[in-house]
Amino acid sequence: MTFLPTATGGSTNEMHPIVAAVTDRIRTRSAARRSAYLRRVRAAGSTPDAATGASGPSRDDLGCANLAHGVAACGPDKLTLTASPARNVAIVTAYNDMLSAHQPFETYPARIKRAARAAGGVAQVAGGVPAMCDGITQGREGMELSLFSRDVIAMSTAVALSHDMFDGAVLLGVCDKIVPGLVMGALSFGHLPVVLAPAGPMTSGLPNKEKARVRQLFAEGKVGRDELLEAESKSYHGPGTCTFFGTANSNQLLMEVMGLHLPGASFVNPGTPLRDALTDEAARRALDPATTPMGEVVDENAVVNGVVALLATGGSTNHTMHLVAMAAAAGVELTWDDFSDLSAVVPQLTRIYPNGTADINHFQAAGGMSLLIRELLGAGMLHDDVDTVAGHGLHHYTEEPFLDGDGGLVWRDGPTESLDKTVLRGVADPFAPDGGLRLLDGNLGRAVVKTSAVEADHRVVVAPARVFDDQAELLDAFGRGELDADMVAVVRYQGPRANGMPELHKLTPALGVLQDRGHRVAVVTDGRMSGASGKVPAALHVTPEAAQGGPLGKVRDGDMIRLDAETGTLSLLVDADEFDSRDVAIPPVTETFGTGRELFAAFRDAVGPAERGASVALRDA
Repeated sequence: MTFLPTATGGSTNEMHPIVAAVTDRIRTRSAARRSAYLRRVRAAGSTPDAATGASGPSRDDLGCANLAHGVAACGPDKLTLTASPARNVAIVTAYNDMLSAHQPFETYPARIKRAARAAGGVAQVAGGVPAMCDGITQGREGMELSLFSRDVIAMSTAVALSHDMFDGAVLLGVCDKIVPGLVMGALSFGHLPVVLAPAGPMTSGLPNKEKARVRQLFAEGKVGRDELLEAESKSYHGPGTCTFFGTANSNQLLMEVMGLHLPGASFVNPGTPLRDALTDEAARRALDPATTPMGEVVDENAVVNGVVALLATGGSTNHTMHLVAMAAAAGVELTWDDFSDLSAVVPQLTRIYPNGTADINHFQAAGGMSLLIRELLGAGMLHDDVDTVAGHGLHHYTEEPFLDGDGGLVWRDGPTESLDKTVLRGVADPFAPDGGLRLLDGNLGRAVVKTSAVEADHRVVVAPARVFDDQAELLDAFGRGELDADMVAVVRYQGPRANGMPELHKLTPALGVLQDRGHRVAVVTDGRMSGASGKVPAALHVTPEAAQGGPLGKVRDGDMIRLDAETGTLSLLVDADEFDSRDVAIPPVTETFGTGRELFAAFRDAVGPAERGASVALRDA
């Protein structure tokens, strides 16, 4: 028997005034779009039976031929779907067995179907979505498809749910673009209860500090490829999410604090009895008509909760785009200014690689999500007044799941103090008084910088520019020994319009070497570096991007640039009249065919700016 969290006390603390003010302005700014969104999804959820007037399964409105197509291969479930009002859950899966994070999903559909039958319902695999890995495509042509895959996933999710066969959904996805895409697509069906069921992180392998050391030695040519591959293989060694705190694990954190995971579901390792029990319960929650529809769960309070949790943990910079896009799909307008203002008051409570040496399993063992949420709720940093898949109130998420003596799933109070204060701390004793993210603004445009992994004495860099039109140029110059000096590396024409905004993570080891040699080093780019942004200050997602005539296109080698993460400025120290008179550099001739890139020409032409979520599907949101 399953017992959902039963905590009833909630948070009695008043909301922090800045968190409350930011939430209020988001609500005011979003009022028209949010109201229109809610009208649409509430209308979609109102399908009264013609005879009784009561709302029933949406498939009741299907014609006989339509329904016959939908149940033709259902075997023992056919009668349940055609002759009873039993509910039907859609499974949308990102399974493939190449990616460690998604390989465990192979067995999930059969498990979800069994759990649904036991609860008197049915589950069907409604569709699959692509799942690609930035870790595999780093520095490769395929990386130019990566960001766009998020909107493909959103569209694929919508196709899967478009058959009017379903009364709820379980979404199976973990990594970088997959979870945001699933959420964006499912929010078009916001009248349905939706639960995201994760697979969990792989067990800990080679310590992250050692992995980073070997990578840097390889960048310097001090170890060979065999040694590098051995270290990487010991780090990424089995089923589950990579254990560092990049976008994949940031996704899991967000889904839990936004009420779309079951409490404590995010960081339970694959292949364990507890993981299986949580998956079974996800099916039951999606089947239950009492579960709040997704469109009601993802509201202004939930979005702010997501931003606060991301900041408190130094999560992925990719979510300055993904969270904006997910919020927009629910009619909520989130901006970089909201991130910045919240970051000024949200304390940093974790040290997880690349912000420290611990991995996500260490965070889980130290107290994990239940303690993090308890601390932030107690400080008035999170909204308790939210609907979740576990019931009303975020306080449910201060409890942890356990198996009782009979193998049943129960929730109990989580820890009230950290078991390892080198990894997770309370609000009274944070690692830093503010979040690890800053908004930069100046004559080079607007950008974000992640400071949680950057030492204080490296957060202000004034140095001459070295301009590159792709990361390969920079790495070649590094290999030739041409960059052994103070510099701000400007890597431009890497935005969504230019080439799909590939991740530039391969720059990190080389730039780290230069910083360790005592040089003042920073990077400024209209591209992205994700949650793996490390110890070198990086102004990311510069908007407007160079491909749209942005000022990065006017920067020349030797121009002095000031990146100041303390004051939030990004400035080219050149006379304004001279700078205005410069022509924008001619964009490099880049290949747009091969590795499927030709199929995404329409995406490059239509994509919105990074600050608005870099979306094709929601570019005007």
